[in-house]
Amino acid sequence: MSFADKLLKYQEFPFASYLAGVTGADIERTLTKEALVERDFLNLLSEQAVPYLERMAQKAHQLTVQHFGRVILLYTPLYLANYCVNQCAYCGFKVTNRITRKKLTLEEVEKEARAIAQTGLRHILILTGESRQHTPVSYIEECVRILKNYFDSISIEIYPLTEEEYGQLVAAGVDGLTLYQEVYDPVTYDAIHLAGPKKDYRFRLDAPERACRARMRAVNIGALLGLQDWRKEAFFTGLHAAYLQDKYLDTEISVSLPRLRPHVGNFAPCSVVSDRDLVQILLALRLFLPRAGITISTRERAEFRDNLLPLGVTKMSAGSCTSVGGHLEEATEGQFDIADQRSVREMHDMLVSRGYQPLYKDWHHL
Repeated sequence: MSFADKLLKYQEFPFASYLAGVTGADIERTLTKEALVERDFLNLLSEQAVPYLERMAQKAHQLTVQHFGRVILLYTPLYLANYCVNQCAYCGFKVTNRITRKKLTLEEVEKEARAIAQTGLRHILILTGESRQHTPVSYIEECVRILKNYFDSISIEIYPLTEEEYGQLVAAGVDGLTLYQEVYDPVTYDAIHLAGPKKDYRFRLDAPERACRARMRAVNIGALLGLQDWRKEAFFTGLHAAYLQDKYLDTEISVSLPRLRPHVGNFAPCSVVSDRDLVQILLALRLFLPRAGITISTRERAEFRDNLLPLGVTKMSAGSCTSVGGHLEEATEGQFDIADQRSVREMHDMLVSRGYQPLYKDWHHL
């Protein structure tokens, strides 16, 4: 059994009529529970839950402090390359976009690593476009060997791999995976992934589980909010995380809530996700998954990120750029525009001023 079987259970589920039938009494009852089931989670994503956001926020804050303390793990992305073989309608890196393509040499990887490490960060997320030809696993492995000299935790956000390939990177020093399904609805998935290996919905859906089996220490998943009805996508993201959390007890499971941002191209969101909607998703996820990490990246505005801080967030990016060579002098076009331009030091100061401890390193290999 995989999460795909779980999704099948909801293939014919009448989401619209169910959500329309949720009552205030359902929300009240849900908020009294210590552990939520799937229907409770869906109740909290309904329109009828909006008047209860303040109560949800209070409970989300209490659960977060209980399980994580007042600590925020900081990290930054490092783009190794932007070559891609896919045609994803919503992505600035898609193969048909005329942008400057670049792949860091190993010498440039070391320069970027040194520049990032000087900020104090010891947790890094390395990214590529999705091209096995230009950025094979062997190249990523070579980069990781260099980065291990500067960072205690290295996560990857690349094309989906086989279980054996994930194991190869774990052996090289990778300890975390971020992989977004982009959209859980298979019809929409097929429509917006126009060409390339990324059209293989099932291979991507099963990738986080393959990483868990390969003994990846941490796995982070999510849907790209804006590609489909956000209530359904948030629901499936939560179910996917719960499935992984229940099945792989020695893997830390977390979720991200990325919203579509401006990028090279003219793709318009299919579903607008407002700030209030994002808050509701965050709170519902925290109440459904009290032990899951939740990441809010620099896709969101500085003021908004600051206000989300006490609602369930456990991890934030800082000093981000989405271009290859972004920490050097000659950068390419970014994958998308970021909204929070603050440096690591500025993020540190903001967290301390709000009574939170910025965490630069949460573990290291013995």
